[in-house]
Amino acid sequence: MPTTGFHQRDIETMPRPQLEALQLERLQSTIASLRANVPVMAERIADVADPTTLDDLANFPFLRKADLRENYPFGLFAVPRDQLARVHASSGTTGKPTVVGYTSDDLQVWADCVARCLRGAGIEPGQMLHNAYGYGLFTGGLGLHDGATEAGLNVIPVSGGNTERQLMLLEDFAPEAICCTPSYALTLAELLGESGPDCSLQVGILGAEPWSNATRDAIEAGLGIIAVNIYGLSEVIGPGVSCETADRDGLVIMEDHFLPEIVDPDTGDRLPDGEVGVLVLTSLTKQAFPVLRYWTGDLCSITREPAVCGRTHARMSPLVGRADDMLVIRGVNVYPSQVEHTLIAIDGVSPHFQLVVDRDRTLDTLHLRVERDDSEIAQSDSDLANEIKSQMRTALLLGVTVSVEPPGTVPRSDGGKLSRTLDNRSL
Repeated sequence: MPTTGFHQRDIETMPRPQLEALQLERLQSTIASLRANVPVMAERIADVADPTTLDDLANFPFLRKADLRENYPFGLFAVPRDQLARVHASSGTTGKPTVVGYTSDDLQVWADCVARCLRGAGIEPGQMLHNAYGYGLFTGGLGLHDGATEAGLNVIPVSGGNTERQLMLLEDFAPEAICCTPSYALTLAELLGESGPDCSLQVGILGAEPWSNATRDAIEAGLGIIAVNIYGLSEVIGPGVSCETADRDGLVIMEDHFLPEIVDPDTGDRLPDGEVGVLVLTSLTKQAFPVLRYWTGDLCSITREPAVCGRTHARMSPLVGRADDMLVIRGVNVYPSQVEHTLIAIDGVSPHFQLVVDRDRTLDTLHLRVERDDSEIAQSDSDLANEIKSQMRTALLLGVTVSVEPPGTVPRSDGGKLSRTLDNRSL
């Protein structure tokens, strides 16, 4: 059974008083950078005094996803474009992606954070990592790749898809570790069948979508591994904000780079350790795209008690839900507003729709129910459905199935808040 290791032991086990002094120094530097280099943020925080304690962070306003969309593409960057080393993006709610950038130093910080995750999960230098996260604008593939290289691993950059090839490489290359989404790990476990527990894999670094302990148990039984939960989001840096160790007693937050808060989803007031609320993150070292009190929308709790392995950084619980209507489908964030925005531009469709999320064996599926409007268009239902599927793939970066139904079929509001989603995965 793999045991936890360290990539930067002195930092990962730093006494909390020393860690909090470092956090305050870096918080002050981040706020100074925002005031000097990001006019939008400078205006927003102009009336807030510079922090003299970490508690003063609560005086600053939250940054939300909508702020990123309103300042698309580079309005929140703190460095000019010629100082960027890389740009990533995630799908946006109105067809425009959320854009984030990195300097060379940012990429080094990111690699170090991911390296800590991999070493903490028990993966040793010289071992082989099968990277089945998607490469490209999505932060998963390249983020894990650079971190694995930093940790001294041999990386197989397989990317996503082509499951038959993935299975062949798992058998032929005999890697000790794999990273992918939990749902894809379940698919691989199912296809490997009886040979799963006898394969070379020892550790799985799984994330980019919510998953349960039941899913963990099925993956571990099917692949004969320990399954470790990794967390991150592109707006903050990407995967590597936090991760479980091989002990799996909470996701260790890289607190020297990311300052966590838990707040009440309704009031925004801070909550004490142990209570569930919205995770809010402030970056402490990012140069290109620093974020101040970013409202993740993810619900969890945190503890600052030292971990059994000796790590002193705060640990967060697995996510217990969302404070908004975002869905996560096979690692892709989907908002109903994205669907609505896309449907408006398609002739012959009413504004009424419903998203139905289900699970086909081990993979999440997304089905879109729409209605015809009163216009008389020549397209058949099947042609209209195909057009909608094509437009949705472009907007969501995800394949969906579509049914075109008669007017009045899709649920309407009964006076309360209308939920446009039906998530059958929890049933």
